[in-house]
Amino acid sequence: MRKLLLALALLLPLFALPAFGQEAAGEAAETAVEAQETIEETTRTVDMMVNDAISPISNAVVSVIFYSVPIAGVDFPLIVGWLVVAATIFTVYFGFIQFRVFGHAIALVRGDYSDPKDAGEVSHFQALATALSGTVGLGNIAGVGVAIAVGGPGATFWMILAGLLGMASKFTECTLGVKYRNELPDGRVSGGPMYYLSKGLAERGMAGLGKFFAIFFAICCIGGALGGGNMFQSNQSFQQLVNITGGNDVSPLAGFGWLFGIIMALIVGAVIIGGIKSIAKVTEKIVPLMGVLYVGTALVIILMNIGSIGWAFSQIIGGAFSPEGVAGGAIGALIQGFRRAAFSNEAGIGSAAIAHSAVRTKEPATEGIVSLLEPFIDTVVICTMTALVIIFTGALSTGLTGVELTSAAFGAQFSFFPYLLALAVLLFAFSTMLSWSYYGLKSWTYLFGEGKTKENVFKIIFCVFVVIGASMSLGPVIDFSDSMIFAMALPNIIGLYLLMPVVKREVNQYFAKIKSGEIRKVKGH
Repeated sequence: MRKLLLALALLLPLFALPAFGQEAAGEAAETAVEAQETIEETTRTVDMMVNDAISPISNAVVSVIFYSVPIAGVDFPLIVGWLVVAATIFTVYFGFIQFRVFGHAIALVRGDYSDPKDAGEVSHFQALATALSGTVGLGNIAGVGVAIAVGGPGATFWMILAGLLGMASKFTECTLGVKYRNELPDGRVSGGPMYYLSKGLAERGMAGLGKFFAIFFAICCIGGALGGGNMFQSNQSFQQLVNITGGNDVSPLAGFGWLFGIIMALIVGAVIIGGIKSIAKVTEKIVPLMGVLYVGTALVIILMNIGSIGWAFSQIIGGAFSPEGVAGGAIGALIQGFRRAAFSNEAGIGSAAIAHSAVRTKEPATEGIVSLLEPFIDTVVICTMTALVIIFTGALSTGLTGVELTSAAFGAQFSFFPYLLALAVLLFAFSTMLSWSYYGLKSWTYLFGEGKTKENVFKIIFCVFVVIGASMSLGPVIDFSDSMIFAMALPNIIGLYLLMPVVKREVNQYFAKIKSGEIRKVKGH
């Protein structure tokens, strides 16, 4: 009704000109302005009502999930410690597998061992691109800016370390994702923590606990998909467009978030209706494009300042172990680095295992090996490049934080970068929505059953939330959905601990087959 009212109001001047002359046209234009103001006021009122209703629930959930303890005067969220400790345990248990099989992971992505006859829906590269599109995004742009603004350059060191450790978590969960996936008669597959928690723990005599964990995970995943993986993305991409066109007071786009949301929802809907194959075809093109746009620009700036590379790394390493400095020195840098790495690559959350489960393979370990490249690309490469640009350009002295700091750093070298960043944010947001729509869908079908009708219900709901996210601020809703995403790590990590021996058995069997010659490279590779 609101959209119809605005459309009519905007069209009134066109009909009024020939019929009523200039004066009537002026009155009609005033009516259009008043209609727009009414819509904005209505949006603000609904915003406030939703925020007031959700705030008590949101605050309670956030305070539990992100419960923090003070360490050297800096608040440390226990959920971040939960993820980093798990990543460390997996790294040691699997004998630093992320370093031992790195080359083999690249060979798998190239398709050296791929058999098109294997069960599954997408290639190793497509699965990696889909999962990457869900993690590479605002965490790499805004998150790094926050980490360095609060923890100083030293936060970069701990971010890299957390990314390297997180590779082992991704390996563990994605191996299990393929191991326990459901292969449907029509060739489609459903996999992820919901399935390895329920089926894997049932094998170990803990069927009741596994079922509870799986349902808890699925509910949290749907909440995270609709909020952090959807509303937050459409909200931030629209806000970036408003910022580069003059800000809330000047931009001609201000107040038209609903229109942006409708356009975005139509594009997202057109892709997700086709399922994982359609999503994979889009993400395998968008992810490299994002890399060229964002990483390419960062690389140019780094090369322009290559003479200062030694100084930059001395700032990073020195700040990582400095006893004094911003927010508690080394402790502050460590906490910010670990926190932002966890937010950025989602290792241990379990989300990526859903996308990786759709891969064409009969060896679960292959996709676990491929998936460990994800935190490396997301955190070790992209986050480090962002950090180096911020350090090189001296943007830290501006006092900015988040996406504004990153934008200012790149803009100091290239005046056009804020526009490029807006495009990157749009692409990041779009690809993240595609991936999270799939994560939410698979959790939805786990709870309510497989079937086209049930799937389409969720896809319609998802597209509606794209519009809501772009047109409203919904602060507490976003906070709540963020906590949902990290709540997924609670049952997931416990399940990974219990199923570690299964993963070790799978990887040992896989490499034994390669050694014996049972698994060989595909001809032509």
